[in-house]
Amino acid sequence: MRIFKLLLVVLLCSVSANARVLTGVECLRDMDFAPLKGKRVGLITNPTGVDSNLKSTIDILDEAEGVELVALFSPEHGIRGNYSAGKTVSDEVDPVTGVKVYSLHGTNLSPTPEMLKGIDVLVYDIQDIGSRSYTYISTMGRSMAACAKAGVEFMVLDRPNPLGGIKVEGPLVEKNCESFVSQYPVPYIYGLTPGEFARLLCGENLLGLGNVPELTVIEMKGWERDMLFKDTGLPWVLPSPNIPTSETSFYYPATGIAGELNGCSIGVGYTLPFKFFAAPGVDGIKLSKALNSLNIPGVKFRPVAFRPYFSKFAGTGLSGVEVYITDPISAELTLIQFYILQEAYRLYPKLNLIENEPESRQRMLDKVTGNSGVRINFLKRHKVEDILPIWNKDREEFIKVKSKYHIY
Repeated sequence: MRIFKLLLVVLLCSVSANARVLTGVECLRDMDFAPLKGKRVGLITNPTGVDSNLKSTIDILDEAEGVELVALFSPEHGIRGNYSAGKTVSDEVDPVTGVKVYSLHGTNLSPTPEMLKGIDVLVYDIQDIGSRSYTYISTMGRSMAACAKAGVEFMVLDRPNPLGGIKVEGPLVEKNCESFVSQYPVPYIYGLTPGEFARLLCGENLLGLGNVPELTVIEMKGWERDMLFKDTGLPWVLPSPNIPTSETSFYYPATGIAGELNGCSIGVGYTLPFKFFAAPGVDGIKLSKALNSLNIPGVKFRPVAFRPYFSKFAGTGLSGVEVYITDPISAELTLIQFYILQEAYRLYPKLNLIENEPESRQRMLDKVTGNSGVRINFLKRHKVEDILPIWNKDREEFIKVKSKYHIY
């Protein structure tokens, strides 16, 4: 009996280990690429566009019988991931397939009519991280608008949102704060897959046009809204150099806004990007004690001392805190950095990281948060409670709106 029970446990564990999500590209392959047969195809992708065996979508479509891959389009970081953050991506020829690669992160942020000539359908396959300021959704939306103008079909090969499909945080982007990191009026954490986001852009007329492209979403199989990436069984391919693991997707919204400030480091340039907060003159022991005393749900802090290898403060010894998200469901991820700024100011008023920044950086902070009132209200007393009415004001209404476009 004991042997039988042990065998049953092993079998159940085996089934669980094999359970996984099928991404859009794999479902497309299971359809024998029927929606693309006989069409000239353009593809927007990067290294994250792979199947569960890590084969690139570029190569999958290039080899697919009856599919003609005629052009590739590169977002930030490059089609094969060979550009660092913020660097201009150049037009080139893909060394593997010999297909022309057009840059969408340089002079052009969306395909031009010339780029789209001879293309019947533009396919999008990128693993996103679920935060608005991550530029891939801006690339997708602007490409959709270009396709609408050119009469080109648009197809999304859907992928999981690593934050799940439920969490929503942050205000809608105001008109005066629009930029490539806040292209559309959605919250900072928006709780949609790329395919659902594309449906939202069309359904809510957010492309800024009188029309929308013919949109097809190749749905995933097996993904559910409460799944985190670790639940999918899929391999994680870093979508940019500073998102090395799927868990980093939770730390990006927790510290990335503060990372716009020149006076602090959030661990970019060290071994744990987006997991740290440190600044010259800070005592990490005091700061961690102050933050832990707040009993913020789903997060804890420990003191750290480190020396960034590159980027801000390269070679300079810093002290601060390491962020531990213990429960990503209950944690208000985007507010973590504001609690850190609150306690850092209370302990070190002269540090005043926001007001000490030049106007251009303060303006960039507004673009990333999507609302200038967040900065203005926070600076009144350096209290998180003063920004909560703005931070949460659009949440419930957006949840209602986004639910119309749920696929899963």
